[in-house]
Amino acid sequence: MEKLVSNWYGIVQPLPENYIFPPDARPGKLSTAPSIPNCNIPVIDLGSQGHDRDQIIQKILEASQEFGFFQVINHGIPDASLNDAMAVFKEFFELPLEDKEASIHSDDPNIVCKLYTSGVNYDWEPVHLWRDILRHPCHPLEKFMPLWPKQPIKYREHVGKCSTQVRKLALSILELISEGLGIGSQYFNDGVTQQTLLYVNYYPPCPDPSLTLGISKHCDPQLITILLQGDVSGLQVFKDGEWIGVEPLSHGLVVNIGHQLQIISNGKLKCAEHRAVTNSSNARMSAAFFITPSPDCYIEPAAALINASNPQLYKGFQYKEFSAHFYMNQGNTEVALEPFKL
Repeated sequence: MEKLVSNWYGIVQPLPENYIFPPDARPGKLSTAPSIPNCNIPVIDLGSQGHDRDQIIQKILEASQEFGFFQVINHGIPDASLNDAMAVFKEFFELPLEDKEASIHSDDPNIVCKLYTSGVNYDWEPVHLWRDILRHPCHPLEKFMPLWPKQPIKYREHVGKCSTQVRKLALSILELISEGLGIGSQYFNDGVTQQTLLYVNYYPPCPDPSLTLGISKHCDPQLITILLQGDVSGLQVFKDGEWIGVEPLSHGLVVNIGHQLQIISNGKLKCAEHRAVTNSSNARMSAAFFITPSPDCYIEPAAALINASNPQLYKGFQYKEFSAHFYMNQGNTEVALEPFKL
């Protein structure tokens, strides 16, 4: 707990050496304005589904093919619910250290609710990330909510409500994707969407944002991600050799494609590398809800997408095999898919 960046960042200048990335991995001069024409992350209005469902499906597929990312508005989740969740996350990270520690203490042997800094392998990392992270599962609520933080007092109420609504939205988007791919609207039921995992990232103001990262480049290993960005920018997506800023959008949510959805779509949809940069003046917070297969779920390209002109690109596997390989290689995008390619 004493290693949490939020516990000591305000008294340290300059940036500690063990947070300085190698020159080729540093963000350098931070510019989030894309220099490539027409390269803004797509924004999709989900509010007109009843009249333009086919058009919305087409926009989602195009964004998922070209960017692997898009933002959604008129998504059906009330602003109050999102605001309450983000406010209670902020309250949690502002708790005194001893209250944070007491809040997440659990006698559960699996310790599913964790608060840590940088990454899970802190003691073996060559360089640390400028972030603290709170992580816990969200689905099913009745199983996991008793293991969530006890403070702030409204944490379980607000996060429980928001996570239920975000999961419903994610499943709705997956239904649209399955229709667009032609694999059947029920494809993403049961094991392939069994879990919802929440990662709340907190990035304090940084002495030198040009030398470090909040999250290094990676693709998400899960199925699909719904991200609450807050109002401070920092998310960047890699496209055509450049990092593009995904600017916070009022009332909007970020959606991105994970490795499992790329595999199930037989490469038709793509997961994109992304990262989080820091800034020197404002703390930033984001909350990512990951829709994740069960460990034993068998993942393979959908049979409807394979034919003579579209051969199968990936072999089948249990999700726990992919997850073990992914984390053993610390999310290295160069090797994440290699053992599963045909």
